[in-house]
Amino acid sequence: MSLTLLSDEDLTFPPLEQALTEPDGLLAMGGDLSPTRLEAAYRHGCFPWFNPEDPILWWSPDPRMVLFPDQLHVSRSMRRLLNASTFDVTYDQEFSAVIEGCSQPRDYTDLTWITDDMRQAYLTLHELGLAHSVEIWQQGELVGGLYGLLIGRLFFGESMFSRVTNASKFGFIQLVYKLRKAGVVLIDCQMHTSHLQSLGADLIPRKVFASYLRDYQYQSISIDWKYSDGMVG
Repeated sequence: MSLTLLSDEDLTFPPLEQALTEPDGLLAMGGDLSPTRLEAAYRHGCFPWFNPEDPILWWSPDPRMVLFPDQLHVSRSMRRLLNASTFDVTYDQEFSAVIEGCSQPRDYTDLTWITDDMRQAYLTLHELGLAHSVEIWQQGELVGGLYGLLIGRLFFGESMFSRVTNASKFGFIQLVYKLRKAGVVLIDCQMHTSHLQSLGADLIPRKVFASYLRDYQYQSISIDWKYSDGMVG
């Protein structure tokens, strides 16, 4: 099966079932990172991910890693941390700083997939009200964060970072509580990691993920992103 080359003019993506089995559901290449194309991609069931020297690549893995908010698992140690008020959490206060933190090289690699163009694209989505950030603070210092997109009753997680142990996990748990309270039915985690699995995320077939997209992406909900409820459930 050949790989679809996207044009700059056409926002249409190929059917998800045309994604290559290896590697990891590569669906298409090319196009751009305009807000309209990015929103169309998430609504279709794919996302951009590429190295700085590569063309834009679009992925739709099968199976897909997701978290159903009701299946969130919080360990005893994390519950103690939540109740200890070790961190403070805010939303949409420092989106630029969060994506900058996510773009920094990790311990295991000097590479980053969050290029300058990618960073600017998601900053634009944030300005349009589609992309949101979670900031984790300790004694007034930003020590972790994550960001993603809210479309209908679905949240599409993109990336997270921690500068101290458990900071991003703390923020992710608080975000899940907030999204669950608002009526979000599924959080897209994209690819399998043991970190996400420990929090209750699991793999589902791509066709099941696509059915959630069809059923829930146009159902609107209201979330007060300025309100940090600090909910522990």
